[in-house]
Amino acid sequence: MDHLHWPIAKVRAALDECVRLSLIRPSWETPGRLRAISPDLGLQALLAQHEADLLSRQRQMAETRVEVARLIEEFTVSRQQRRHSEVERIEGIDRIRDRIEEISMACRKSLLTFAPGGGQSQAARQSSRPLGASLIERGVSMRTVYLDSIYNDPPSVEHARWLVEQGNEVRTVASLPTRMIIFDGEVVILPMDPEDSGAGALLFRGPGILSSLGELFQLVWEKAVPISTGPRRRASSADSEELSSQERAVLRLLGEGLTDEVVARKLGVSVRTGRRITAELMGRLGAKSRFQAGMSAAKLGWLDEPGPSSDGEGDSGDLREILV
Repeated sequence: MDHLHWPIAKVRAALDECVRLSLIRPSWETPGRLRAISPDLGLQALLAQHEADLLSRQRQMAETRVEVARLIEEFTVSRQQRRHSEVERIEGIDRIRDRIEEISMACRKSLLTFAPGGGQSQAARQSSRPLGASLIERGVSMRTVYLDSIYNDPPSVEHARWLVEQGNEVRTVASLPTRMIIFDGEVVILPMDPEDSGAGALLFRGPGILSSLGELFQLVWEKAVPISTGPRRRASSADSEELSSQERAVLRLLGEGLTDEVVARKLGVSVRTGRRITAELMGRLGAKSRFQAGMSAAKLGWLDEPGPSSDGEGDSGDLREILV
């Protein structure tokens, strides 16, 4: 039965198309009937409609073009104002990485970095190499401080060695105050929350804060040890009066009343490893509590910063194997 209806459907479709093209119109004399229109009259009306539609779209495009130009101008002015402001707030991982890349491309003299967190992720290492190579090609002096716990991650150590092979300086230290990057001594980027670097970042340009943070970097740099071919030497049980820099940092951080989780994060190790170090220190000190361990360590002078060794040995570790 369907095949009997399709011709009527096609006729209706054809009539609808003719109405759309203004070739037929409803009759004024006989309601419900259609009448044919002269093609030149119908097509002229259709052309006029198309021209009106085209003019409307052109006006819309012109208005959109003006609005886009205004938005671009506002964005450009806003970005220039941010770049000349002493403080800039950057939110979102993608935006932080884009901003770091932008500033790095303008860096010409020096790049100073605190890189806490222990071993660096594969994604971080891979993304940093092209940028690092670009800085090296421009003759930018790069100094990076990692945590001692980087030695627990061989790929991160290899990356650090690659930096050294390219002519950069890399050192390690037991703990770092925060993640930090200083560009040319003129711009510094810090996390909004030192415990969560992904929460956002703050960019500073003021000479006062740049001077203070530059001094902080220099103080940490002088206490740090150049990257070596192996882990820094740990004190043996027979040499119980000596502490590694990591063990000394644990005692200092515990003395500040920090939790096991925060101590582990600052050392770039797992909470389990941090607790193991604490337990070993308490055992060596014969202490039953952390407070007692702190008191005993202070009496023994374990919390004092070690001075430089005249014969090149001591807390610095394997100096004969240093790559730089």
